[in-house]
Amino acid sequence: MKKNWIIAGIGVVVLASLLLILKFRNFSTGNAPLLSGVAKTESFDVLLKNAVRLQEAKEWLKAAEAYQKIMTTYGSHPTIEEVQKRLEDLNMRIIFSAIHVPSQTTTYVVNEGDSLTSIARKFGTTVEFIKKENGLASNIIRPGMRLRIWTGKFSILVDKSQNLLTLKSNAEVIKTYRVSTGKNNITPVGTFKIVNKLVNPAWTREGKVIPFGSPENILGARWLGFDVPGYGLHGTTQPQTIGQQATAGCVRMFDKDVEELCDLLPLGTEITIMD
Repeated sequence: MKKNWIIAGIGVVVLASLLLILKFRNFSTGNAPLLSGVAKTESFDVLLKNAVRLQEAKEWLKAAEAYQKIMTTYGSHPTIEEVQKRLEDLNMRIIFSAIHVPSQTTTYVVNEGDSLTSIARKFGTTVEFIKKENGLASNIIRPGMRLRIWTGKFSILVDKSQNLLTLKSNAEVIKTYRVSTGKNNITPVGTFKIVNKLVNPAWTREGKVIPFGSPENILGARWLGFDVPGYGLHGTTQPQTIGQQATAGCVRMFDKDVEELCDLLPLGTEITIMD
């Protein structure tokens, strides 16, 4: 009888030890909620550190992929807006660089008789954009020159509910901009096209032409007119209104932003406006 009690006691000790081991194993492998949260934060930090390292090493395409992975995996992270800004700034640096981007760029060898205007027309882009991406100080080109040409198709999406404009290329998001839209939601909804572009535009109001630079002219530095008379995308002399429903129906941007878009977007670019 005494022997049986001893065996039973040993069994209880062994069982208790096994339970303690299993409990410790579950805790140490991160099954505890607290440790799980810490691991996730550390993974975000590791991914961000890697993306920044790639960017500093001028591995810009790989860095953009790394930032995009963070955006996809950690969309609700408290500092995700900082990552988004890093990605968008890097996207614009890539766009205006000489880097080849698969499915978005090509290399064109200048032929006899070519001009920047004819090349821009051929590829559906702008002279200003070709000059910037190739570091050209003038419109002079010579046969044999190799030019990097952005062939991705730009499009614009304006969300009136957020006063947000999104620039896309081949449906990929490149950058977002804060804008102003019409008072009382009067900016028209639909898909439109850019049909004209003006630098330092005059403003026609109630039959009166107000020249650029006049305190009464609120259009700012650029005008990109839609195929709906009287509506367009333009800059502003009232930057404090950006982010509000404050216009007579147009889409209003900071001057530096509309200047950037004016260089990129060719005539015919589609602009979709949604509630």
